[in-house]
Amino acid sequence: MENRQEIQELTLEEVMGDRFGRYSKYIIQERALPDIRDGLKPVQRRILYAMNKDGNTYDKGFRKSAKSVGNIMGNYHPHGDSSIYEAMVRMSQDWKLREVLIEMHGNNGSMDGDPPAAMRYTEARLSKLSGEMLADIEKDTVDMVWNFDDTEKEPTVLPARYPNLLVNGSTGISAGYATEIPTHNLGEVIDGTIYLIDHPNASLDKLMEFIPGPDFPTGGILQGKDEIKKAFETGRGKVILRSKTKIEAIKGSKEQIVISEIPYEVNKATLVKKIDEVRLNKKVDGIAEVRDESDRTGLQIVVELKKDANAQGILNYLFKNTELQINYNFNMVAIDHMTPHQVGLRDILSSYIGHRKDVITKRSQYDLAKAQKRQHIVEGLMKALSILDQVITTIRESKDKRDAKKNLVDVFQFTEEQAEAIVMLQLYRLTNTDITDLQKESEQLIAQITELNKILSDDKELFSLMKKELREVKKNYATKRITKIEDEIEEIKIDTKVLVAQEDVVVSVTREGYVKRSSLRSYSASKPEEIGMREGDYLLYTGELSTLDHVLFVTNKANVIYRPVHELPDLKWKEVGEHISQTILNLSMDESIIAVFPYTKIQPEQTFIFISKNGMIKQTRMTEFEPWRTYKSRPLSSMKLKDEDELVAVYLEEGQADLDVFLVTHQGIGLRYPLVEVPVVGAKAAGVKAINLKDDDTVINGLLVFAEGDTPIVIVTQRGAVKRMLAQEISQTSRAKRGVQVLRELKKNPHRVIYMSEGTSRELTIVNQKGKQVEFNPTDFPIGDRTSNGSFVLDEKQGGEIIAVLEAPVPKIEE
Repeated sequence: MENRQEIQELTLEEVMGDRFGRYSKYIIQERALPDIRDGLKPVQRRILYAMNKDGNTYDKGFRKSAKSVGNIMGNYHPHGDSSIYEAMVRMSQDWKLREVLIEMHGNNGSMDGDPPAAMRYTEARLSKLSGEMLADIEKDTVDMVWNFDDTEKEPTVLPARYPNLLVNGSTGISAGYATEIPTHNLGEVIDGTIYLIDHPNASLDKLMEFIPGPDFPTGGILQGKDEIKKAFETGRGKVILRSKTKIEAIKGSKEQIVISEIPYEVNKATLVKKIDEVRLNKKVDGIAEVRDESDRTGLQIVVELKKDANAQGILNYLFKNTELQINYNFNMVAIDHMTPHQVGLRDILSSYIGHRKDVITKRSQYDLAKAQKRQHIVEGLMKALSILDQVITTIRESKDKRDAKKNLVDVFQFTEEQAEAIVMLQLYRLTNTDITDLQKESEQLIAQITELNKILSDDKELFSLMKKELREVKKNYATKRITKIEDEIEEIKIDTKVLVAQEDVVVSVTREGYVKRSSLRSYSASKPEEIGMREGDYLLYTGELSTLDHVLFVTNKANVIYRPVHELPDLKWKEVGEHISQTILNLSMDESIIAVFPYTKIQPEQTFIFISKNGMIKQTRMTEFEPWRTYKSRPLSSMKLKDEDELVAVYLEEGQADLDVFLVTHQGIGLRYPLVEVPVVGAKAAGVKAINLKDDDTVINGLLVFAEGDTPIVIVTQRGAVKRMLAQEISQTSRAKRGVQVLRELKKNPHRVIYMSEGTSRELTIVNQKGKQVEFNPTDFPIGDRTSNGSFVLDEKQGGEIIAVLEAPVPKIEE
């Protein structure tokens, strides 16, 4: 291919750099950042301009938002309707803007983050203050450019009679730049501007006497005068913004924290939820209830405390751990002379003053030209009236309008414009009174022209007018400051006593589901066997824990119940305890706790292993069982069980490289394989097949044993035989295999496994059908081989089959 002139060879870096540079410039200038002069982004400016042009102003009725949005999109803003409507809604939200620019009828969202109604339902119009933003726009005061399809002109900036950038702030993110400008008080900003007009070299300290800091529409308390000064100086700074709160006494010698103002742009519903979670999760002890009592009269969140709770301590905890107090980061970036700049308070006010000077100059030139033109016409009309008869005669003698104009110019030396006005004069105007009206108008015009010339020739006059107009805006719209400013940032100290009182306790859990915590004093004063328990129930777990610890209980129906230790019923060691079903809903009648896992902190690397009776197995991370919101009344499912299945074993392990799963079934089949073959899945999953069961066979129990080593296990059969063997005697194979015999199969009356566990020195008691009990220690039995059937402890011929094997309680806790 020959070298063609129009083909350029460019590197990808050049092309990408150039294209992305152009795109960024567009995003920065035309979308995300406000103009330093009127404080508006292009979409906001277009909304105000289009609505104003449409006559959708404060003194007329409301109009459907969809109509305005369609008009803005069709004429000025070629982007999605949702982006236009969202910008329009934000300009009507009095908790986002210090002074709203749009009034809206209908649901325009809320502080709870509720979405506004669709634009087909809401109605809008410009607010009265928006009129001040747009005042004089028709007088060629600002540069107008063609819109996207060259059919209409739109302004590049609005005349803005007050410094809107500071009053309403701005927030936005673009390519490489973000902006966060807080809202300020209109009256204060105008006072500061007027001072700067009079003293162009005013110091920041002096300006801050007028503008001490931001004034948020949601109020609150702003702390850190030095930081505000730094932000006003450089455009960057971090201040503390906290809610307005008070502590009130209520009946029953209790107290409550009442929150009446929250930080700017904090979602109230989320805040209330977070405070309630602090109560639920018992992060602090002493919160009884959290209520959002806000209504149309104002915001109110009430945190009701329990008797004798440390109100100030709890409030401090909430300041530190919820959005009741936030860090507000100033990042004042605005477009100045087509480029983004980080600006301080003086920069913003100076640019605004420069802009207003420009606007007033252009307006004065426009008004001057208009007044001079009219003055010229009025002079002509007055002259015509003084020689009325001759003028009429001249017009009557003319052929047509054109000739009449020519004759007036030739005969009486009227100018072209005056002649046009005279021939267009209606006859009824030729009354005697008219000359006085014209004289009066002429005098007014001469005065106006003199005044305008003065403004145009003397900056002092111009600035005096600027100040006068600013004072008018202040008089009509200024409101009192809402945000309170405090000089110092208060350091929050949290008293650990506010949190749960730390105490070591003994926790006991029985198989039937009775749970309690007892003080060490009550435990020490009793013998361990004196624990209060129902007949036939036995102890599943007992251990010394701290009130700051947590416990997970797992039931045979794969439900996980969570309790912080300090929420367990505090009872004497001799008392039975509280049944878990008193607080947990929807537990089955035959549901019992099979495993208890205390912990201080959730360990992300630990996994639960669940093994079910019908031969399913799974692993699930401990993090899946982090405290959930409704834990007090609802358990969390840990495994999806099918067809009357239930859990037989649960373990919590960290690291699994050298662990095997060891299973024994009712029919005496054993299987051993590596734990890593069991996939880690979510809490709701059903798991995978653990063993390939024969019909009518079930898993009796599963253990986790070391792949290498000697792990003795004990098996009890329905005929009363007890046998010990090593788990490792069964060769390691893989998951879901059929397995091998762990008992010798007899043709007549074969042995069936009813119990299997590690063959340690924990005492076991077996119970037969006639209720006879025999206690024995598994270590008394020798370790046999895989095919032996063990030795008899009870004779089935005398007392019937074995119906239960009970494990002795966990040994007494060492003091």
